[in-house]
Amino acid sequence: MHSTAQKVADAAQALGIEIAVKEFEATTRTAADAAQAIGCTVAQIVKSLVFIVGDQSVLALVSGPNRLDEKKLAALGGVSRKKVRRGDAETVREITGFAIGGVPPFGHKTHLHTYIDEDFWQFDVIWAAAGTPNAVFSITPAELARVTGGMVVDLKTNE
Repeated sequence: MHSTAQKVADAAQALGIEIAVKEFEATTRTAADAAQAIGCTVAQIVKSLVFIVGDQSVLALVSGPNRLDEKKLAALGGVSRKKVRRGDAETVREITGFAIGGVPPFGHKTHLHTYIDEDFWQFDVIWAAAGTPNAVFSITPAELARVTGGMVVDLKTNE
């Protein structure tokens, strides 16, 4: 197992869960790529999106086909839409310790306030990145909420 994926497996164990990391030859960087490699629906893929909301680092865990509504994220953070910005590659790596395309939902360098897309609750199992653009693991939505301390909310744009 890649050392970065092992780091995610170790973080999971520290949180009291066992995960089975699956590594693929093909990339799982995008939701569509991951769904194809795994053999699940795109909606079962967890997109890990890092934002700066006001002066707080935020992780939005969004279902694959959904687009995040930044106005909703601003409201959750109690700031104006102008105070929400998506983390660039350097910022994401600095905050999480992982590169975009492989950011897991936990095991980050710094604490991230986490929001979880309510749409995941239609599935028994969902799939998240395991630290690299080629590694994923499965988890139930309830377990994801428990181990991340994430708030389950409506994140998707209605457009």
